[in-house]
Amino acid sequence: MIARYTRPQMGQIWTEQNKYQMWMKVEAAASEVLAEDGIVPAEAARAIRERGHFSVERIQEIEAEVKHDVIAFTTAVAENIGPESRWLHYGLTSNDVVDTAQALQVKAASAILREDLLALIAVLKARALEFKHTPTIGRTHGIHAEPTTFGLKILNWYAEMRRNLVRFDAAAEQMRIGKLSGAVGTFGHLSPRHEERICAKLGLQPAPIATQVIQRDRHAQYISTLAVITATLDKIATEIRHLQRTEVREASEYFSEKQKGSSAMPHKKNPIISEQICGLARVVRSNAQAAFENVALWHERDISHSSVERVIFPDSTILTDYLLAKTTSLIEKLLVYPARMQKNLESTGGLIFSGQLLLDLAEAGMLREDAYRLVQRHAMNAWQNDLVFRELVAADPEITSRLTPEKLAKTFDLTRQLNNVDAIFERVLAGDEA
Repeated sequence: MIARYTRPQMGQIWTEQNKYQMWMKVEAAASEVLAEDGIVPAEAARAIRERGHFSVERIQEIEAEVKHDVIAFTTAVAENIGPESRWLHYGLTSNDVVDTAQALQVKAASAILREDLLALIAVLKARALEFKHTPTIGRTHGIHAEPTTFGLKILNWYAEMRRNLVRFDAAAEQMRIGKLSGAVGTFGHLSPRHEERICAKLGLQPAPIATQVIQRDRHAQYISTLAVITATLDKIATEIRHLQRTEVREASEYFSEKQKGSSAMPHKKNPIISEQICGLARVVRSNAQAAFENVALWHERDISHSSVERVIFPDSTILTDYLLAKTTSLIEKLLVYPARMQKNLESTGGLIFSGQLLLDLAEAGMLREDAYRLVQRHAMNAWQNDLVFRELVAADPEITSRLTPEKLAKTFDLTRQLNNVDAIFERVLAGDEA
């Protein structure tokens, strides 16, 4: 991933230096467990731990000749260990090291992503409560529907991110898996007990069964979960982009004092953060497709997944980290305009209460189909001729004969529509300790 979208802590996990460091960690743990059982000399295990150094440049130099990265790695490390290096990589195949080390990298990345998720969830909750009773228009198909509150809009995002946290925890746990069962998963050279102890030393669980590799359904679940998370961020950003449109102007991104929006138009304040979130979320979603393609490998393993994962795991975790941080900042600094929301609510002259009027007329004894035709006729007249729906209704004797002025006032009462906002908040936040 390019530096522009890479935050340092996450980026460090996916450096070549750290990758080989994780390989070395697996090699050292394996030699120590085998030394405990007298298979590898204790002195050799100690030498592997203490002198198992390497340089990325030397590994790359050797790989250019041997065309095999794990052999290049073990050769470079062996040069520093000395004679005891004959016990390095004992009983292991390449993917015993590569897959188990990858699990360590994903575990570290997941710890960062979980903190990111919690930070966004906390900000969403705070801002949802802040605007709990701020009325705004709800839109379906992009058209004014019925009133809602801006707090409910954010609360919906909050609830979705809580579900994303549950999904993420499950996916991260599926990736906390090591594998040291040999070339085709049969433990031809080590035992299942060795694998269990090596994995325990590394803070991993052993794969119950494997081939030469850990099965890639786990990896597909993990990347697809990141795709779902970033799809939610895309959803949030898309909404903010709409709300910042000139003709809507109900909310907007923070615009700093020296910020500029256009090289040609000085008045421009564009939703560039939201647009960036929407764009980069597409990359993570496309990576999920690649992860699904990696599930089907030939027989006990081929290498078609390897090159893909060198791209999609760093890029997906780096981008998800970046996008979560960006979205948290976006929501935290979001400028909200309640007066504009109220103006938009009133802009259709009461059309947004047509559903309530329909119900009130039915309750007053009018057949529903008759009430629907009557209300729709006034609504279409108001739409097409730029009239005030509330006034048309109040002037219709067929309606006023059934609904008194007091009842009509109640029909167009905003608070009646939003009577259950507190109940919705209570239901969503019930038992919430976040």
